[in-house]
Amino acid sequence: MIRLTKINKTYDLGAEKLRVLRDVDLTVEDGEMVAVIGPSGSGKSTLMNVIGCLDRPTSGEYWLDGKNIAKIGTNALAEIRNLKIGFVFQSFNLLPRSTALENVELPLVYSGLLRTKKRAEEALDRVGLSDRMKHLPTQLSGGQKQRVAIARALVMNPTIILADEPTGNLDTATGYEIMDLFRALHKTGSTLMMVTHEPDIAEQTERIITIRDGVIESDVANTPVMPEKPQPKVYGEAS
Repeated sequence: MIRLTKINKTYDLGAEKLRVLRDVDLTVEDGEMVAVIGPSGSGKSTLMNVIGCLDRPTSGEYWLDGKNIAKIGTNALAEIRNLKIGFVFQSFNLLPRSTALENVELPLVYSGLLRTKKRAEEALDRVGLSDRMKHLPTQLSGGQKQRVAIARALVMNPTIILADEPTGNLDTATGYEIMDLFRALHKTGSTLMMVTHEPDIAEQTERIITIRDGVIESDVANTPVMPEKPQPKVYGEAS
């Protein structure tokens, strides 16, 4: 379970201080699928970075599975991040000269684990890319790149998946395919939180949190709405 209590995040900008999160209280139960929405600069990504242990709050308490994350050491924080949390980013963050398989292996290699190839192959198969393992990112479509990024997030078997604008660089049809994949992962018991600026993507989750000026403005349960998927464009058709 994720529990934030009076979380503040302030950045020093020389003579000024930028307060990005303001007394945020938030609880996310195991197995939830949550969207975080809000205008640019509202604090969405900063909130996800705090939850993902990529950034520490300036004040407040962050409890993850019974541990006060705000007070543990750097090494322990890195271990929790590596073992419990998988990240998916808008820009994919793939190494351009490494194959899909090698990109997915990276978290395993950094953790000093053995049999990395087998586990990476299993993760790629799980996202439907068993036939693209030896391809470089330049040989993959945007949707395939995001699937590689998701496989990389899954390879350590995390309990929490955090996605920051995971469909932002994709066309509508491909974005919906990625959401289909996220829903399948959610059904296996993963806790899934995603930042998005796309209302139709947020509507496919079970809970929608709106943040504005660093404050949670609303937090509502949602009945997921599965939009009609656009038909692939057939080139040569009359306009």
